[in-house]
Amino acid sequence: MMIYDNDSWLMPYKDAVDARHENILKVREELAVDGSLSAGINNHLYYGMHRTQTGWVFREWAPNATRVYLIGEFNNWKRADAYALRPVGGGNWEIELGNMFLSHGTLYKLFIEWPGGAGERIPAYATRAVQDPVTKAFCAQVWDPVPYVWKNQAPSRRNHPLIYECHIGMSSEEEKVASFEEFRQNVLPKVADLGYDTLQIMALQEHPYYGSFGYQVSNFYALSSRFGTPEEFKRLVDDAHGRGIAVIMDIVHSHMVKNEAESLSNFDGREDLYFYTGWQGHHPAWDSRCFDYGKNETKCFLLSNVKFWMEEYHLDGFRFDGVTSMLYWDHGLGKDFVGYDNYFNEGVDENAVAYLALANMLVREINPNAITIAEDVSGMAGLAAPFEQGGVGFDFRMSMGVADNWIKWIKTLTDDQWSVGEIWWQLTNKREDEKTISYAECHDQAMVGDKTIIFRLIDAEMYTSMNKGSQSAVVDRGIALHKMIRLVTLATCGDGYLTFMGNEYGQPEWIDFPREGNNWSYAHARRQWSLAESPFLRYGSLRNFDKDMIGLVRSEGILDVKPELIVQDEEKKILVFRRLDCIFAFNFNPDQSVVDYGIPVSEGVWEIVLDSDEEEYDGFSRIKKRETHFVVDQQLYLYLPARTALVLKKK
Repeated sequence: MMIYDNDSWLMPYKDAVDARHENILKVREELAVDGSLSAGINNHLYYGMHRTQTGWVFREWAPNATRVYLIGEFNNWKRADAYALRPVGGGNWEIELGNMFLSHGTLYKLFIEWPGGAGERIPAYATRAVQDPVTKAFCAQVWDPVPYVWKNQAPSRRNHPLIYECHIGMSSEEEKVASFEEFRQNVLPKVADLGYDTLQIMALQEHPYYGSFGYQVSNFYALSSRFGTPEEFKRLVDDAHGRGIAVIMDIVHSHMVKNEAESLSNFDGREDLYFYTGWQGHHPAWDSRCFDYGKNETKCFLLSNVKFWMEEYHLDGFRFDGVTSMLYWDHGLGKDFVGYDNYFNEGVDENAVAYLALANMLVREINPNAITIAEDVSGMAGLAAPFEQGGVGFDFRMSMGVADNWIKWIKTLTDDQWSVGEIWWQLTNKREDEKTISYAECHDQAMVGDKTIIFRLIDAEMYTSMNKGSQSAVVDRGIALHKMIRLVTLATCGDGYLTFMGNEYGQPEWIDFPREGNNWSYAHARRQWSLAESPFLRYGSLRNFDKDMIGLVRSEGILDVKPELIVQDEEKKILVFRRLDCIFAFNFNPDQSVVDYGIPVSEGVWEIVLDSDEEEYDGFSRIKKRETHFVVDQQLYLYLPARTALVLKKK
């Protein structure tokens, strides 16, 4: 059955869906070996620096080059015939060196000459790049340590991932760049304690500018050295697996930084080596280079990158960044995606669609338990549908509109103007044939110039009234809504949930990396964990609620079924729905509590298992803890305090 068989709106595009499907199969056939895509994708095993029985071999693809030299500490960075690579056909260059020339830690680069020019370059497949602390220039580094011995098996497949999105560098409370080891020791235990089962790590691929949040990648195969060594990262992944936490990577294949000294832009003097020519090869908003997904060399470079990260670091999947930018020639900039015609016209880069489908196939071949997530705002039909049904094959797509709507409601409406019907619609309006990940806020909502949800709700009183002794109606409102927003987002999510590091306890203010404009300060590029540990502040109550909310969802397995609406009361601002054996009741009314509110329920005895108003969550404890309710005449009568969420479980 194809995606258009159950969607009448897609049926007019049947031929386009089928044509796209056939094109992907054709491209796959070009790259597969004996029917296996994985068997045909091994560029990383050929190119780059590799040990041999007698020493080292290095290979690079530079078809426009006239001469290529290996330069580095071993030859005082001088070009010499002894270190010139020889052409071996197909635009490939090769050199073999003995053990006396290279060793673990040696710094090196390429010097490439081409008609009319020349320059130093970092190899395309370099697996280690380090930055000089003085000149800030990057070099490739020979990395040949004692092999890491893995201790733990990867956890099972995440059908309903509960994702903790994180950035290693800003994970310390100190004003500095944190390390893999510091994260492993100090933050990973917090993630495990909170109950999240999937760690999504940002900024792993090497990037010259720290403030880019890792999205301006220069070296796709190199783990960012500013956070530590590959072995330290492997230890982090291994430890996470030992705690039952899957690890996925925020992978950037949507574009590349245009810096010629660090990246592949003008690598061998050609603009189009890996990228589109002309306007299509340049991203107008990101000031970066756009890959030519139609070239087999580009596809193999990126697909091998997927395979490398999975096999080298035992990753459990990927969140593909910037998918919208990849799918459309205009990158979706300033565009309202209304109607299916947007997904099947000449504005779509079918090369990119095919690449993404192949990437998903490759991930499945390497590890059937791995997951893939698409960051897409366009809502392209079929993006997260199985390839066999005419889709692109992602396991999940991000429900990016959910976070946008929360910002809109908080910024533009007073509490009494909130519509529970719109909240229900916007949080549950998802394609039936595609799985989604919902979130109230990720890192995007907290970038400089923006605000976290808690800061939008409380604003200036974050600085004066977050101690437990303060009396503040503004803070009371913010604390209550922060809990309700998270719970209703999680409880209505399609198939998974995400939060960004520190937001579970209400990390104040915004994220701002060190830059000239803030005098190179790390004050906003960190997480203030001690706020949640202080017995005198209110942040710990938010963390406690988040932990119990996640624990409830995991223990009850409620994401196995879709939510079912029971009550949508606009007048009283009450929203009630059921998911499996749990009833979720929300009173969004800012000041009106209701007594003996009847909820139509057929039978059973129901116990309150989560109450956002409990004192341990910085509430007013207006309801008896673990109170039990009986159904009377097919009605469940509840006391619903203002700005409170209850979860009841059938006994």
